[in-house]
Amino acid sequence: MGLVLLVGVSGSGKSTFAARHFEPTQVIGSDFCRGVVSDDENDQSATADAFALLGTIVGIRLRRGLLTVVDATNVQRRARDQLVRIAKDNDVLTTAIVLDVPESVARERNRARPDRDFGDHVIRRQRRDLREGLKRMSREGIRRTYVLKGQEEIDAVRIELERPWPERTELTGPFDIVGDVHGCRAELESLLAELGYTLRRDDRGRPVGARHPDGRTAVFVGDLVDRGPDSPGVLRLVMGMVADGDALCVPGNHENKLVRYLRTGKGRLTHGLAETVEQLGRESEEFRKEVLEFCDGLVSHLVLDGGDLVVAHAGLKEEYHNRASGRLRSFALYGETTGETDEFGLPIRLPWARDYRGRATVVYGHVPTHRAEWVNRTLCLDTGCVFGGRLTALRYPEREIVDVDAERTWYAPVRPLVESPPEPVERGSGQVIDIGDVGASDSHAGLSVETGFGTVRASPESTMAALEVMSRFSVDPRWLVYLPPTMAPAPTAADPELLEHPDEAFTAYLGSGIGEVVCQEKHMGSRAVAVLCRDQAAAARRFVPGELGTVYTRTGRPFFRDPEVQGEVVDRLRRAVTEAGLWDRLGTDWLALDGEMLPWSAKAHTLIREQYASVGAAARASLPAASAALTAATAQGVDVAGLAATIDRRTEQTEAFSEVYRRHTWDTEGADGLRYAPFALLATEGKEYGDADHLWHMGVAEQIAGDGGMVRATRYRVVDTTDPASRAAAAAWWREMVDHGGEGMVVKPLLGPRAKGRKGLAQPGLKVRGPEYLRIVYGADYTDPGRIAVLKDRGLGRKNGLAMREHKLGLEALTRLAAGEPLWRVHQPVFAVLALETEPVDPRL
Repeated sequence: MGLVLLVGVSGSGKSTFAARHFEPTQVIGSDFCRGVVSDDENDQSATADAFALLGTIVGIRLRRGLLTVVDATNVQRRARDQLVRIAKDNDVLTTAIVLDVPESVARERNRARPDRDFGDHVIRRQRRDLREGLKRMSREGIRRTYVLKGQEEIDAVRIELERPWPERTELTGPFDIVGDVHGCRAELESLLAELGYTLRRDDRGRPVGARHPDGRTAVFVGDLVDRGPDSPGVLRLVMGMVADGDALCVPGNHENKLVRYLRTGKGRLTHGLAETVEQLGRESEEFRKEVLEFCDGLVSHLVLDGGDLVVAHAGLKEEYHNRASGRLRSFALYGETTGETDEFGLPIRLPWARDYRGRATVVYGHVPTHRAEWVNRTLCLDTGCVFGGRLTALRYPEREIVDVDAERTWYAPVRPLVESPPEPVERGSGQVIDIGDVGASDSHAGLSVETGFGTVRASPESTMAALEVMSRFSVDPRWLVYLPPTMAPAPTAADPELLEHPDEAFTAYLGSGIGEVVCQEKHMGSRAVAVLCRDQAAAARRFVPGELGTVYTRTGRPFFRDPEVQGEVVDRLRRAVTEAGLWDRLGTDWLALDGEMLPWSAKAHTLIREQYASVGAAARASLPAASAALTAATAQGVDVAGLAATIDRRTEQTEAFSEVYRRHTWDTEGADGLRYAPFALLATEGKEYGDADHLWHMGVAEQIAGDGGMVRATRYRVVDTTDPASRAAAAAWWREMVDHGGEGMVVKPLLGPRAKGRKGLAQPGLKVRGPEYLRIVYGADYTDPGRIAVLKDRGLGRKNGLAMREHKLGLEALTRLAAGEPLWRVHQPVFAVLALETEPVDPRL
């Protein structure tokens, strides 16, 4: 990554050199750009436009992190300055390769080219500019300059590409990342021991290294020195670990100041530097030289674990990762400030971590805090050990915090090291989803979400529709941690009188390699996700201060319009969880459940009244009149027997239609009469349960159901898809349920939500609805032979695909939630589910 300037007079062989050593796409030539803007590579009147185009292309490539070679004379400082500035703006280094050939050689080559009609004086002027430029290229911001004298050197040269200095992506850990030590050697020894390292000491008993028996690597975030009692001891230990390959280290701002002092013997002895200088004064000159060499050789930041981990002393914005520039190093050492100071005279820092959206986890120090807390994917480990706080480390990738108390306050802090109250989480604060996180800021952009099972995409139209729903109608987004996927129906039944039958679901799963499934009673209710907190402290820490939980629909809207009813339902569900002892058993102070809220009328009363009941009422009013008219016609000798039979059949079908929705409606008053049937424990603190089988999930639901309160248990049974007898028994159970007014059942892989078949992740569930229930889906008369034959041709592919995409997104949301990722990251897959729900799919499926 970086910019390479080829420098030489016209005819020095730059284009030939570039073609020999670089890929064609890496080389941007001034002649090429001149041809693009004028159709003539030698049109000198187009030079200004050509270099404007060249600069644009170079800027885009460098922004994208691509090696870029500029094939132009570049002998004038003005031309070089423009390109070096572009490199600096993109935080990459510039290298110059000078092709210094005799003037006679260049002159002869130009004369041999018919397209070069300028005189020899041009070569002389370019060579004069080149000579002047060679004296000062190092002062122009060019990191390295290679001068190749004569054609023999040019032909013999070999070019090797270096990776960026911070790039250590091949190191995958595991790591123990240690916060600011500030000369607290005793505390560092204690922390390393707590982490499992064995110290190595010299013959004077001083620690000079430490190694972990499991091969873990310590990573120090800088500020090893100043303020504390033994900066030389800390340096000796860390330098030994680094030399032995047991540790890595980045520089802190205090090392940066120490380097300047050790080089010149000058500097302001403030902020603890005086203590370090005095302590180093008691060490040997050889040791001080080793310290200077070590601290001066540290690179601004480290990119580790395949790019998933970045360590920098003061943190680092995503656009700086793996790059190099003066402003990047300044940010890595000192952070970014507003230029103002607070009441303690300390700089006011810009909250870069609050708006961080990068893929990599960034671990840093620099700013003393009361305790280490995650903000988005960043963590500050400076917990003020030298100020009497703690010395803190992060075990990575475990994300486990380990700390030890300071032995005493070694240095009085300017700002008191006290716990600050939690800041309220508001929209736009960086914790909640931002319009840019979902691609909705551009009406032409859709949304792509990387999941553990591949990328899931939503169209631009779907994304904009979801934005409307989430911004206007959703629950407080801090509660919105998961949306359940839609459920596909079983393949169409072979029985000519049925649309759905369990045997087709069993066959579908058997065909995908699923040998055991669980059949769960399908409740006639409305899907409801419940997020519940044990107490106010848990809600304030994890979700919304002042609330204890929520219940929302599968599209993220509050389940109950009345906040009092919502609060009462949450309290009853929390009570059921408490009485079941789940808080302690699961080691959590919050949990999320997926289930059904009953009755159906609790949420769908308007739909029932206006769509279903009105149809039934209209039929009951019109069909008797039609029947009476046909009876009169028959009495007059008109043959209407066929039509009369149809009307009689319609009357029976209408009564059956009305009976379906009547069974699933009953009166409720507030929370009284409501029932909740959970069928999955989604997540608790630090854990999601996609790998648990469905028998475990049903066991949790049965524990919560207890002795018949609001929570209702779900009937279920396990089926061996390879055993005809097992399949037949389950089909008979289904028939018994639907004959007694049940909606049907849902067939799921026994192994749980993350079950895999032959082609990867399995369908999360297939619903098998009863023939009577399907009347309210397809119409009262759908069982007529002609109609059901047409319905059997319903296409299920789109619905199946939608269910799988939403299932992948749901699992990804829970994975991110359990991993403690920032809320905006959890919201991305949640938002994508909402977007997919707006895509056109037959709603009857």
